[in-house]
Amino acid sequence: MGVIMDRISIPNRDDAMSNPNILCVDIGGTLVKTATVNASGTLISDFITTQTPKPSTPEALVSLITDIVKTLPTFGRVSVGFPGVVGREHIKTAPNLGTQHWTGFDLENELGRAFGVPVRVLNDAIVYGLGVAKGPGRECVLTFGTGMGCALFCNGTAFFGLELGQHNANDETNYDQYIGHAAYLELGDEAWNERAKRVLAAVQALTNVDHLYIGGGNSRRITFALPPWASVVPPASGIAGGARLWRSEMDQWFRQSSNLVGERTESR
Repeated sequence: MGVIMDRISIPNRDDAMSNPNILCVDIGGTLVKTATVNASGTLISDFITTQTPKPSTPEALVSLITDIVKTLPTFGRVSVGFPGVVGREHIKTAPNLGTQHWTGFDLENELGRAFGVPVRVLNDAIVYGLGVAKGPGRECVLTFGTGMGCALFCNGTAFFGLELGQHNANDETNYDQYIGHAAYLELGDEAWNERAKRVLAAVQALTNVDHLYIGGGNSRRITFALPPWASVVPPASGIAGGARLWRSEMDQWFRQSSNLVGERTESR
């Protein structure tokens, strides 16, 4: 990754640590969405949408992100929503980017080295949910995009590790394949909406949540009347959720403390 490191200017660490702004990156199989927010999650920059590079290798994604930030306000921290299972130290799966490229890759460390500031990486559906799930009660976030993301919350606290998109929707397909963008292109609007209805009903029957939030790029394609326990949320929710990654209650899930100390701290 040395070549990528050489392409950007690493900020003075003391200046970076005192900067409350957060660079938020929402990585998807089709699009990468990027913006800078303040500590409360309010946008202070343009909301930039860029095509995800193909092939979607770590090198290509890191290079893209470092190019994008040159046009954004300065920041002292980075939050990344990643489409797959994210371990404490490395990526475990990336079904819509290419798990073979990503398994074992330490995205947090690579971006931290590139920018010279602390970085937190978490599953994209959870980060999306952090922007909308406030409690009280049980809440679920579904993201309809390249695949299907899912996150559960109880009183505003996330349950980690759920990958419902990889669960079988029927004997032939998982939910990523059943309701993802490729299915939309194959089925067309009407048939895809019928599937979306069935997915919402199945998830509600499984989770019994008080409210279900629907996000992702294909949420705008929903044409049927939603039940009272479901609603579509804005595309920028994943960006706003990035600010919550740096609240102290999230420290237990990350290697670095939210206090912005320069050294990496173990929280295991």
